Amino acid sequence: MPIATISPVTGETLRTFDALTPEQIEQKLQRAANAFRSHRRTSMAERAERMRRAGEILEADKDRLGRLMTTEMGKTLASAVAEVEKCAWVCRHYAEHAAGMLAPRPVDVGKARGEIHFLPLGAVLAIMPWNFPLWQVFRFAAPALMAGNVGLLKHASNVPQSALAIEDVFARAGFAEGVFQTLLIGSDAVGGLLDDPRVAAATLTGSTPAGQSVAERAGRNLKKTVLELGGSDPFIVMPSADLRAAARTAAKARCINNGQSCIAAKRFIVHQDAADEFERHFVREMEALRVGDPMQDGVDIGPLATASIRDEVDEQVRRSVEAGARLVTGGKRMDGPGFFYPPTILADIPESAPAYREEVFGPVALLFRATDVDDAIRLANDSDFGLGSSVWTTDEGERARFVTEIEAGMTFVNAMVSSDPRLPFGGVKQSGYGRELAEFGIHEFVNVKSVWIQETPPDDHPAAE
Repeated sequence: MPIATISPVTGETLRTFDALTPEQIEQKLQRAANAFRSHRRTSMAERAERMRRAGEILEADKDRLGRLMTTEMGKTLASAVAEVEKCAWVCRHYAEHAAGMLAPRPVDVGKARGEIHFLPLGAVLAIMPWNFPLWQVFRFAAPALMAGNVGLLKHASNVPQSALAIEDVFARAGFAEGVFQTLLIGSDAVGGLLDDPRVAAATLTGSTPAGQSVAERAGRNLKKTVLELGGSDPFIVMPSADLRAAARTAAKARCINNGQSCIAAKRFIVHQDAADEFERHFVREMEALRVGDPMQDGVDIGPLATASIRDEVDEQVRRSVEAGARLVTGGKRMDGPGFFYPPTILADIPESAPAYREEVFGPVALLFRATDVDDAIRLANDSDFGLGSSVWTTDEGERARFVTEIEAGMTFVNAMVSSDPRLPFGGVKQSGYGRELAEFGIHEFVNVKSVWIQETPPDDHPAAE
């Protein structure tokens, strides 16, 4: 895949970039190694000052950066600007809280002094997708850099300008040269980076096959990885729910980011007593969404990021209908230039249909009917994925069962799933492992070191292993 900005609105190639040569990659790796030796010795106060400055730069430059993301991958301008603001938030969050998260923790070990220290690992390779070009990176980079690590970014090939803009933000914020570097490279160069001893760990957000490939290569090198992979999140609606509110949120949850989000709600599991009414509200909400130029005010859904993504979504819908799914609304490619696809609802989906098992990465909602709570949980868990989940009920007993029995890394009650710097983010099953954000995220890429300090000669010794 060429490293290029290709407009999803017109299909026109706007700018191309040459991939780094092996010699240039070597220079950046050595620069990262050198930077780590000095960055790890900086004080938390110094790091926090620079991270706060990064947040200020993002806020001041949010309109330009938002337009850049919209140009490269087609999200609406309003959502792109909001994404930049969220990146500023995560910078501020870790600037404020990282010192406490990483402070040595005392442990009572008797007459000696026990402590747990959290120390940086080195250069962390981040392999990131195009759907949230800034947020996916900053939610890794803010905690990683605050922990004393340095970052190497291999971004998706269709958002090179966004990738370079991120490096520029950290440089302008005062982080030393080499602390955060963008590598304009193809996926074929990732294996060599994982093999290099100067790369200490890796994090990937992307598809399950990509995660398997990175985990296998990193595993051979005994390197830590965090994987945030695909999702087919359930959105469960029970009879006690406010069905109008649930339907409004359902349309937003399915079509956020033009339907291209791992944590977008994808499978809508509705109790049979509420199914007909919910479907009427849901169809009305989906059909009211406006598809068009993402730079224009009032547009709810822009184009899909690439022609191949649009074609894959269209193929999944077509084959699912052929397998017996009922097409409720949408489902036909839109005429004209660009990679647009309309809000679509499929219902009565047989297990043989592609949409039943596969993640559909576009504005396509899948409607299922459940007979009771047990059936809703069964349907929710009948997936290879386990990232997020949303449940709508006012019944405390149902709520407790959903929270404890749904196989997912996140459950939101009467709300759509979202990422928040204060909460850990990640999944189970084929949605990956490890966590980003919150204290759990900053601890993923540190050496959790046990320290035993004996102030006076001991009378005896702790038992050996």
